[in-house]
Amino acid sequence: MIYSMTGYAAAAKEFAFGLLNVELRSVNHRYLDVQFRLPDELRAVEAQLRELLAAKLNRGKVECRVTFAATAGAGQLPELNEGLLRQLIALDSRVRAMFPAAASLGVPDILRWPGMLGTEALPVEELQTACRELLQSALDEFTASRAREGEKLRGMLIERATAMEQRVADIAPRMPQAVAAFQEKLAARLKEALATGDDERIRQEVVLFANKIDVDEELSRLTTHIVELKRILERGGAVGKRLDFLMQELNREANTLGSKSVDITVTQAAMELKILIEQMREQIQNIE
Repeated sequence: MIYSMTGYAAAAKEFAFGLLNVELRSVNHRYLDVQFRLPDELRAVEAQLRELLAAKLNRGKVECRVTFAATAGAGQLPELNEGLLRQLIALDSRVRAMFPAAASLGVPDILRWPGMLGTEALPVEELQTACRELLQSALDEFTASRAREGEKLRGMLIERATAMEQRVADIAPRMPQAVAAFQEKLAARLKEALATGDDERIRQEVVLFANKIDVDEELSRLTTHIVELKRILERGGAVGKRLDFLMQELNREANTLGSKSVDITVTQAAMELKILIEQMREQIQNIE
């Protein structure tokens, strides 16, 4: 399979005490870059969640967002951590004694203070287990959606590669005739330019220039690269970097082909090849 680096998936589980939700989204990136947004209760499982993602993903900037919304009115109100509250009050007094202009802590600040409302009322272990299970479920759908998008990209790339093969096949038969015609024109111009009329000198110059405009090697390398492109696409896996490098090689040969062309049809074909290569390069940026 070939996988796109862009994707989205989500999974949720409802408890009597709240709703746990896991979301995965990703965009293209040179490497695997995973970022987490977790509630405090689930920070302890971040390393395990990271391992699950790294086992399935190779490249992409991935955001894993986990949220937990407590059910309104579920259970009893959380207990206030009075010991922590007393410590905060003492610290608040000491700070304001040293810095009279400092603002005192308000009730909202106190209630939001980590540990003030006692998270022990939540079944943390159950939430952590459910979080791992939900991530696995979301990851399965995430991988499947990336695979579906990857298959679309594969089809598009193979279509462009086949079009490139046709352009190369159209060029090859024209080259001997195009080179011969150009040789005749060049020989006529040289005879006009050279007052000596040295036929041997003219022949040598024409042969030398004909070697410079010969594009057999470029056509051969283009064919080889296109065959390799199709082979990589059929093999699948994490092929994005390899394909990106191959696009550079194809573009180099297409540029050389255009610069050495002595026939308008070949020049047009070289331009069409470059357009097809650029279209493929844009899509390859999204392949893992």
